[in-house]
Amino acid sequence: MTCHFITTTMLEIYTYKKCSTCRNATKWLAAKGITFEEHPIRETPPNSEALRTMLSARDGEMRRLFNTSSKDYRDAQLKDKLDTMTEKDAFTLLQINGNLVKRPFLIGNGIAVNGFRIEEWERLLG
Repeated sequence: MTCHFITTTMLEIYTYKKCSTCRNATKWLAAKGITFEEHPIRETPPNSEALRTMLSARDGEMRRLFNTSSKDYRDAQLKDKLDTMTEKDAFTLLQINGNLVKRPFLIGNGIAVNGFRIEEWERLLG
């Protein structure tokens, strides 16, 4: 996985308060003493710069930015549409509907990672 810098110097994490994985991620960060700023992903989805950074960190695989298990993803039939969608159109969808963004979405200080896999976070944030 490649990490890319964006302008923010503080770690920012986009979460959904009812998501247990997001709660586990913020608890893990706090237990490690890692300072972060939390944003509600539905109300304040990541901006284009953050999405572009995450896309690059995820080796250009657009699908890895999407919450593919969400009802919104299934209802919009994005599984069939995503491969032919432009980056601009995909980012617009993610910014209009934060529920489509794979969470938690952590970015800053040269880190760009979404989803919460402890081994990956431990390697990146120690």
